[in-house]
Amino acid sequence: MEGMILVHVFVFLVALISYIFIRRNRRDMAKLPPGSLGWPYIGETLQLYSQDPNVFFANKQKRYGEIFKTHILGCPSIMLASPEAARFVLVTQAHLFKPTYPKSKENLIGPLALFFHQGEYHTRLRKLVQGSLSLDNLRGLVSDIEAISVSTLNSWTDGHIVNTFYEMKKILLHLCFTLVYIQVRVKFCLHLYVLINDFCWNCLTINVLSFEVGILAIFGHLGTSQKEQLKRNYSIVDKGYNSFPTKLPGTPFKKAIMARRQLQKILSELISKRKEKTSIEKDLLGCLLNSKDEKGEILSEDQIADNIIGVLFAAQDTTASAMTWILKYLHDHPKLLETVKVILESLRMASIISFTFREAVTDVEYKGFRIPKGWKVMPLFRNIHHNPEFFPNPREFDPSRFEVAPKPNTFMPFGSGVHACPGNELAKLEMLIMVHHLVTKYRWEVVGSESRIQYGPFPVPMHGLPARFLKEST
Repeated sequence: MEGMILVHVFVFLVALISYIFIRRNRRDMAKLPPGSLGWPYIGETLQLYSQDPNVFFANKQKRYGEIFKTHILGCPSIMLASPEAARFVLVTQAHLFKPTYPKSKENLIGPLALFFHQGEYHTRLRKLVQGSLSLDNLRGLVSDIEAISVSTLNSWTDGHIVNTFYEMKKILLHLCFTLVYIQVRVKFCLHLYVLINDFCWNCLTINVLSFEVGILAIFGHLGTSQKEQLKRNYSIVDKGYNSFPTKLPGTPFKKAIMARRQLQKILSELISKRKEKTSIEKDLLGCLLNSKDEKGEILSEDQIADNIIGVLFAAQDTTASAMTWILKYLHDHPKLLETVKVILESLRMASIISFTFREAVTDVEYKGFRIPKGWKVMPLFRNIHHNPEFFPNPREFDPSRFEVAPKPNTFMPFGSGVHACPGNELAKLEMLIMVHHLVTKYRWEVVGSESRIQYGPFPVPMHGLPARFLKEST
């Protein structure tokens, strides 16, 4: 009899606890933004990958509004599609949200890369990267940059069809021309520089340089074999970065994991060789190796390797994608070749970085909704750039819209806040140099009429915008 009473008491307590838990959970869930979390574990990832990501997010916003929840890439997420929300997360309340990516992506780049962190570590590394990209350090590379850029552009003019995106990836990476060089050699670009500053482009990361010059800026002069190993393995990581995160043998993601390990070995060898030198180099590797914090501690090899790969990743695909779109729009609107507004409108239309990842470090309330601690928070830049409230007829290519500066926080082609590109001032000039050479010395025609978009991981015209280039007769 006593046993039966204990059983009933136990059942009653379990039911009571379950009721309280369910009631509390429902109350908490009611505070979450509207939306759907999809299937267990996979969430709505398959829906995201099975269509144009921009259509996925646009449809979600149309159905649920400017703040909604979803579950993608293994992460419960809150999506924000208003300028006020983007500023809230990236600027005014940035301390409540740490930079983060899904673990699958974070591990491919390296968890110690500066753009995954905030606070003292981020500030220290940001200063190091900015130092390595200073005008004094880069001035000595100008002749190399110009020679490789001109040589590459000339190689496009033999009549063959060029895959513009692929070729841009070969010649674009994180380095730049110095301001002094621009003022003396290209007054046209200096004029554009002033115009662009008027539009507050302090978050742009478009960088014009070759992969070889980028390697030069990071490592100094390397042998051909080492450069080829770096290129080959980085390319595999790049291809697998936006693939479905499965470790099944033969998949792009699994290949990317293996290539990332190989990159670590290559970088470890380069770091060891550099440590044997007595002279102090001013390239990025030298800046990272010789850095000491207030306690006199140096960076570990893992910290150095992750940040080098982070710099490569942050520049190459975004730059190549942006330049490919600019070439397409310049081709489609030849009468606008001499206006910087084409560049601004190209960046708005293409929105290379559609969103960015943050993670709530504590429970946060925004406009009556709860953002739970640990959830990903993603400001949707493309949704903002294509909002008719800020840009009338957003699907229409209209450079004249930039005759008036956009409203604050409505034009953020590469983010905002303390994690804006540390080389942004130089980056503005780098892109303009490339545009200057193209529009003053070359003509090109796009091959085919394909108008669709492909993602790998950033948006580019289908098939990489096949084109033929001709050099203008002098």
